[in-house]
Amino acid sequence: MADFLTAVSTKKVKDAEPLIQDIKSPRIREDAVSIDSAESALGALKNQPSQETINNVLRYLTTDGFSLILPEPLNASIAHQLVNDTIPNYWRTLRSTAEANRLAKILRNPTCLGHIITRFRSLIADSRQIKALGDARNTTEHISDTLELVESILHGEQTSHLVLQGVLTFSKNAVQIKLIWREYLAQAVSGRILSIAAEAEDVLRKSETSKVASWIADGNRYSAWLGQNIAVLVGQKGQGEEYHEAVVELCSKALGLGYTDRIVGSLLPVLLDNGCIERLADLISCMKTFEQRKYMNAIIAFVVKQYFSTDIVSKNDASIASSKSISGAAGLIYTLARDNDVLKDHLVSSLTRSAIPALDDSLSARRSVIAALTKDDEKLHTLLESSIKLFGDSVYVKHTPVLQQEALAQTLALCSGYVQRSQPMFLTMMAKSTYHVNGMSNRIGAASTRARFLGIAVGSAISKMVDKPELQLKFELEGAETEEAKWYERLTQVDDKVGKVADLKTQDKSVASMKRVQPKPKPAFKPSKAPTITEIQGPRVVEILTDSEDEDADLMVYEKLDSDPEDDTDDPTAINRNKPTAPVYIRDLIAGLRDQENYDRHELCLATAAPLIRRKANFGTEVTDHLEELANLLTGLQDNSELESFAQQRQQALIAVLLARPAQMAQWFARSFFSGDYSLTQRIAMLTTLGLGARELAGMKDSSTDDLIPAKPAFPSKQLPPHLHKIYAENNNATSVAKISSSMAREMLSPIASQAADQLSGPNILKVRTFSSRMEVEKKRHKPIPNALAQIVADNFFFPLTGRWWLQIRASNDSIYSSTHLLPPFLQTLSILLNASGPNTLALPQMTREYWDLLLSVRGLASKDKNILNAVLFGFLMLLETNENKESLATEQGKELMETQAWVKMVFESLGAGSEEDERVRVLAAGVVVRCQEVVEKYQRRMAGVLMDYQ
Repeated sequence: MADFLTAVSTKKVKDAEPLIQDIKSPRIREDAVSIDSAESALGALKNQPSQETINNVLRYLTTDGFSLILPEPLNASIAHQLVNDTIPNYWRTLRSTAEANRLAKILRNPTCLGHIITRFRSLIADSRQIKALGDARNTTEHISDTLELVESILHGEQTSHLVLQGVLTFSKNAVQIKLIWREYLAQAVSGRILSIAAEAEDVLRKSETSKVASWIADGNRYSAWLGQNIAVLVGQKGQGEEYHEAVVELCSKALGLGYTDRIVGSLLPVLLDNGCIERLADLISCMKTFEQRKYMNAIIAFVVKQYFSTDIVSKNDASIASSKSISGAAGLIYTLARDNDVLKDHLVSSLTRSAIPALDDSLSARRSVIAALTKDDEKLHTLLESSIKLFGDSVYVKHTPVLQQEALAQTLALCSGYVQRSQPMFLTMMAKSTYHVNGMSNRIGAASTRARFLGIAVGSAISKMVDKPELQLKFELEGAETEEAKWYERLTQVDDKVGKVADLKTQDKSVASMKRVQPKPKPAFKPSKAPTITEIQGPRVVEILTDSEDEDADLMVYEKLDSDPEDDTDDPTAINRNKPTAPVYIRDLIAGLRDQENYDRHELCLATAAPLIRRKANFGTEVTDHLEELANLLTGLQDNSELESFAQQRQQALIAVLLARPAQMAQWFARSFFSGDYSLTQRIAMLTTLGLGARELAGMKDSSTDDLIPAKPAFPSKQLPPHLHKIYAENNNATSVAKISSSMAREMLSPIASQAADQLSGPNILKVRTFSSRMEVEKKRHKPIPNALAQIVADNFFFPLTGRWWLQIRASNDSIYSSTHLLPPFLQTLSILLNASGPNTLALPQMTREYWDLLLSVRGLASKDKNILNAVLFGFLMLLETNENKESLATEQGKELMETQAWVKMVFESLGAGSEEDERVRVLAAGVVVRCQEVVEKYQRRMAGVLMDYQ
């Protein structure tokens, strides 16, 4: 066999290596590679790095002299790798370590923020795509991690300062500085990050991912962060021209975010504490004209909210004292506008033309602004001349809301006093001018009682300063008008000085409207403090049932005395023996309303709030000393415990607070409705308080509002759970004001239903229900009673609402007060106030004029929404019904009457019959047309004479 195998050749070799070798792990070998350049860092990030490698890369990228801020290809690649690969894999491991700060520092630049925004968009788009069942990917975790990463990058008030320092340090030329800085402004200041974060949070909310709301997705909190960043930038000393231009550009871009008041609200306190107002003045002077005006408006609004929000104008017989707050605010405004003619002209215009709503609403603010202008005689003279011209203008007297006319009258009196002390000859010249003489004639001949009084009060005050005693104007006034006229005279003696800005830091006034009851979740189960027995030991009592007990089945079972539903339990340790008692003092009531953790105490205090406040309203000063605190607390109260009658009990308590001091609290509710930080529900509760409280003051009883909460259904077993029933229940949005207006509309339309059906075409008009005759309706009406509302309704209820509404609408075209949620109850409240005041109210002509102008101004909104249209038509009907003197109505409001009739006819013809809502609106429209036609037919000759002069 050996012969078959022949050796061809032989070769000697070394020992072969073993097939299985013990080699080091690739990751261990990778960690051994040091990161000494940006290229090596990028290569390490691409090669599936371990955590130790990531730490080495982060250490290198945070060394001095290196930054990813320049938009270069290598930096962009590193940023892309970090954002799209490293963070999804390692963020949850790094976020609780010190490396998270390194990562945030690396990504804090426009280059990396741009990659993060791009990743946000891709993740959000991916989450919204409809995918097959097997292809579904969970992107919510990645969105949540990215959102948390952006929070850590932007966290702190030094963020913008650090970015700007990096831009100035690493940029190669001035052009590159501007381009990189503008990219950051587009991301962080113009709203790109805010909007994309809000979208991301919306995705998380829809996916039911439990996460605390992010501050970068909240406009208010984000704007507060931005204001603090601006304060840090402004506070830096010794910076160059490029730094200053960058800060100016940032402040200009911040206005486009839409939260100017919030930005200034967080910016100004820091600058006041640091004494950097001079730098803010230099910064504002470098902006565009309209931007300077916006910042000045926001600064004045902040000063009013922070220092003058709780000031109440008292027109009693006492001298008007000076105030440190007013002097400090004057110093602030003077510092900002000292070398700035644009701001000075804007302040003069704002005092006369109502450009700043907060300024017209606060006498202290007007005193501060006028005191700041006293340093410039030319602007002070311009203010006096403009005020006199506008104050006596006939169109202004007739159509401007009373609230703005009062503000201008106070401004004119204050300015006259300053001019008389500095240059009395100029005041004498203006008092003898044609503007003042004709203006006084227009004022005295005005149809409005209030407009005449303002002309008399201001004219008399000016006359006493410039005329001899025998030539001074003298008017016979009665009652409260005499005291108020003397108060306008004392305004001319006010001499506020320009104080130090540092005086504002010493003021410790808190903004009452910002106080809120923090929501606290209701505990699902309230364990007893006593120990529970888990096992029964010892002998047991066993109940033995026998047939003999059936013999007592026909006996009546009486309820045990002093029984309590909470005692119906087999566990004696679960019975609460320490039940709270009803509060006796107002301080106990306030403490109980704030204590939402104690369910029983909170419920009891809310149930007893209204009767306790009413009982103690005229007993000592216990209620009056805590009125605004109670109003703040009750208005901001939230139903965290899901109380059965929460809305009704809170509403009754608010009405009790209003009735304790009607004049004072009506102004407080009107002011808070427009200036406070409240929800729509809370604002509607304020309107309901004003409406129901006014009717109660007028002696009217409302059966439609006896129960503010709908009755329980007959079949509780078929009712949805409480949280769903509130959403799907019918008439869920029907407020008490809406109920009253609906009831009043039925009463007013009943006598004219058949008449309207005959006059207007269409067989189904006003045939929704059967109406009673006029005699039957008159029988149901109550006898006249003393009306305590008539004397205070105009100055404290009606004019504060209409005046502030005009200020808000003129300040913003897209105001929430013209929305479909707030405008209908607002108009219904004004209609109720007008009706409750009665036809004999002295201020009824002026109230009619203001309300008619307001209703005509919202016709465009009414044509788009049926709820607003319903409220507008109800307002017109209330005007025609309340003004019983139709002759005066035709004379003074002839143009408005004809315009209303033509528009309502057009509305009636455009509505289609069929639906219940359209039919209800057609009923109101027909009633308005009939009432207008009655006046027009009777006084058409007089109206024709009046309208001949109209152009």
